[in-house]
Amino acid sequence: MQIKKEKNVNRILLTGGGTGGSVSPLLALAEALKKIPPTPFNKGGATEKPPLVKGAKGDFDFLFVGTKVGPEKKMVEEKGTKFKTICSGKFRRYISLRNLIDPFLIIIGFFQSIAIILVWRPNLVISAGSFVSVPVIWVAWILRVPVLIHQQDARPGLANKLMAKFAKKITVTFEESLKYYGKKAVWTGNPARRSLEITNDKLQMTNKFGFKNNLPVVLIMGGGTGAMAINELVWKSLGELIKFCQIIHVTGKGKNKGDPISKSEIGSPRSHNYLSFEFLDAKQMAEAYASADIVVSRCGLGTLTELSYLGKPSIIIPMPDSHQEENAKIFKEKEAAIVLNQKKLTPEILTDNIKKLLDDDVLRSMLRNNIQKVMKRGANEKIINIIHEIL
Repeated sequence: MQIKKEKNVNRILLTGGGTGGSVSPLLALAEALKKIPPTPFNKGGATEKPPLVKGAKGDFDFLFVGTKVGPEKKMVEEKGTKFKTICSGKFRRYISLRNLIDPFLIIIGFFQSIAIILVWRPNLVISAGSFVSVPVIWVAWILRVPVLIHQQDARPGLANKLMAKFAKKITVTFEESLKYYGKKAVWTGNPARRSLEITNDKLQMTNKFGFKNNLPVVLIMGGGTGAMAINELVWKSLGELIKFCQIIHVTGKGKNKGDPISKSEIGSPRSHNYLSFEFLDAKQMAEAYASADIVVSRCGLGTLTELSYLGKPSIIIPMPDSHQEENAKIFKEKEAAIVLNQKKLTPEILTDNIKKLLDDDVLRSMLRNNIQKVMKRGANEKIINIIHEIL
């Protein structure tokens, strides 16, 4: 049974997940669409406004389709956006027993996508990658619903390769990605959540976390699903780190089991200088960014975009043998971040690099300036105009 559409409302189906990386830019677009009217753009040499569509004044309704196990459900629902799950499988190019099961999950996800799209009747489907999006995009194309795909990383992943031919437009973060998609591609940069910049009052935010002002604050994150390799390095380094800094550590859901602060240590300087969280919502994340003097992070494009937008001096640790290494290479070449190789990383090397960056005002200033330049600005507005053109 179809849901009756409200008059003058555009329905946009957002799809992605499994990690937070493909979710953040979609939420940034939803946030911007609710607040920002279409801006002037250049067409045929003349500056004009894109054609207004029904609902263009901010009347948008969103539905997010994601996985059952990823962090996206919590991220989406805290924004008040409707959320549905479908079965999701992965197209692996290596031997795994999951390869026997996942094709059936993909088929189930395909039929679930048919039901969702037929009932909800979106005007547009947007994906920023991830395998859960693949059957949704295929169904959207079959049912003649326009598709927009965003390519975050410098090199396309398999999911976006499988979806690209079904998209009307493909927006890309980096100029070098244009070559993969031909005439469909538009270089826009990567959308960022403006809600992350809630305050410039570092003192207020530092006090909010219960920290003192006598030591700098380091925010350490392992990506949307958490990285145990980074978590373990932090825990092994804590004895030295808390001597010269205070730490906000986002471990990832279900991955704080190695939290080294025992009950006997509560109230000690060790516990005062270290806070761990499995997950921070958007408001808490904004507060953590505001309090941090430097950030240590994985190299997912969602996080790198936020670091660039906020101008945070950063140490980045790409996931070995993954697309993140190419992301990190771009930042390293532009001297926009300190890049560490996880395969060669030890607690001592991590500690030394954090201390070096905190102690070097000139280095922090250089990284702060360069990281703000590495990402193309205005992505939210550029993609919004493309969305209005498609609609």
